Amino acid sequence: MTAVRVPLLLLLVAVLGLAGCARYQQAPLYQLDSGDIRLPTAEQGIAVLLGPVAIADYLQREALLQRQADGSLIAADDGRWAGSLAADIDQQLLRQLASRLNSQRLVLAPATVGFVPQVRLGLSITRLDSGPQRPAVLEAQWRLAGADGKLLDGRLVRLEETHNGSLVDQVRAQSLVIQQLVEQLAAAVEVSAMPAAAAPAQARKRPATKPTPPAAPRIPVVEPMRGEGEVFRF
Repeated sequence: MTAVRVPLLLLLVAVLGLAGCARYQQAPLYQLDSGDIRLPTAEQGIAVLLGPVAIADYLQREALLQRQADGSLIAADDGRWAGSLAADIDQQLLRQLASRLNSQRLVLAPATVGFVPQVRLGLSITRLDSGPQRPAVLEAQWRLAGADGKLLDGRLVRLEETHNGSLVDQVRAQSLVIQQLVEQLAAAVEVSAMPAAAAPAQARKRPATKPTPPAAPRIPVVEPMRGEGEVFRF
């Protein structure tokens, strides 16, 4: 009996193992959605150095984490990210910013040799997740500096988006909060570029100063002097 049971047990373990592998391999893979973007084709626009981009440690994995009602995180067993979520976020930020700024001159830090940025955009994402009964939440901080490194602007950000509870809709909601973040970043970059572009225009619109008319010539007063004769002094 022992000789018969051991092969049957091994066969059962092998079948269960194959079933588990098959289930894992069939789990859907997800990526963040860029939305409706159009990448510029010409070499133009403001030069932006994007980064460093810091991503929370718990987001640097392929597991699609689910935020529970008590605040804990559990990896979803019916779906996962298609690759590193952190790498996907980097590419989403770069492509969406290029589209909104209509500029091909965006580079992820560290900058390539010869690239001279007009502004530097640093970003730290400390939270990006959702759950079956929890909304998609993005928490981040961004800092915008000029070419000289001087801080121009910066914000702490918290964005939320509701969903219907399914993984598909959760990924949609997480994609939307990333898009909303990019809208803020693009607006800040555009405002920082306005003074340099607006100064020449303001100089052109400044009304010309009217020349001051020359003062009227002073007419000397004739004063008679009394004496032996009439002498007129000017």
